[in-house]
Amino acid sequence: MEARKNEKNEARGKGGNKGSQVDRPEIISQAERIPNVSALPKAVKRRVYALKRLQVQSAHIEAKFYEEVHELERKYAGLYQPIFDKRQAVVSGAVEPTDEECEWQSEGEEEELAEDLKKKAALEEKKEDSPPAEDPKGIPEFWLTIFKHVDMLGEMLQEHDEPILKHLQDITVKFSEPGQPMSFTLEFHFEPNSYFSNTVLTKMYKMKSEPDSADPFSFEGPEIVECEGCKIDWHKGKDVTVKAIKKKQKHKGRGTVRTITKEVPQDSFFNFFNPVKVSPDGMDEDLDFTLATDFEIGHFFRERIIPRAVLYFTGEALEDDESFEEEDLEEGEEEDLDEEGEEEDEGDLDLTKEPHPAECKQQ
Repeated sequence: MEARKNEKNEARGKGGNKGSQVDRPEIISQAERIPNVSALPKAVKRRVYALKRLQVQSAHIEAKFYEEVHELERKYAGLYQPIFDKRQAVVSGAVEPTDEECEWQSEGEEEELAEDLKKKAALEEKKEDSPPAEDPKGIPEFWLTIFKHVDMLGEMLQEHDEPILKHLQDITVKFSEPGQPMSFTLEFHFEPNSYFSNTVLTKMYKMKSEPDSADPFSFEGPEIVECEGCKIDWHKGKDVTVKAIKKKQKHKGRGTVRTITKEVPQDSFFNFFNPVKVSPDGMDEDLDFTLATDFEIGHFFRERIIPRAVLYFTGEALEDDESFEEEDLEEGEEEDLDEEGEEEDEGDLDLTKEPHPAECKQQ
């Protein structure tokens, strides 16, 4: 990056000042920069083809690397699990942490603690004459709060989903067993409720970690190729993925009219467990986008939400995510300036223009 800046300054003259229009080099298109391999001497082309064969070998080694990474994920998932089990026990209220386990001091909390003590002392006298309030069990609405905090999940959440998600006690991830095709499964654990009889709802994401024989150079690591949901055993009248509408029908012969009730699909988070299937005949743009979004959500649960749940509950992880987005945006703008600065010298550069969203890479 620094070298590119220096080259640009040299083209402009000492001190980075703009050179004249005559001094500026002509803009060379990407097509002109890329050598035409077919025009190379035959002996050189042979060597280029040899390098491409080596590149394919490299891609296959990289695929093996990611297979071993998957095995490491499996191994460490087992080490994390006791911590996640304890987290679930505290959230559900099955376990009350000790005073030592609850010790936590962060910046700015000393002043808040002092104020809380003053308020608590002032309220003690009033509470003496009133019946003691019952403490809530565990951490109420822990996962529902996370859903509301995270934009990606909040967009899926409907008002009729919220009473159900209050019964969500844990979300876990399981990796495929050794020797099995690469995959991971999200498990949503629910306490007994009046909406469905399932105790666990699952969503499996099947992955591929091998170069495509037709396009081996496109390989950049494991990618999700398909996902599989589960059947939700809804209690009668409790299925929030459909709604009942009344429709009038007129008899063609007698002209009599009757009213029928028909169920039609409606938006719900629980449609997440009935994903779009990959069609061998190809998919249109809308379905392809839906599938890509589904894959992105699966990765987000696995890589961010599950391992850092408490930080999404408190909102601290959201601040970290926003910091990463701002940093990426600044880097993108700087790169645009480096690449297009020479072309934009004659006019003002519009820094307020939003950059194109980065292409989502699944791996």
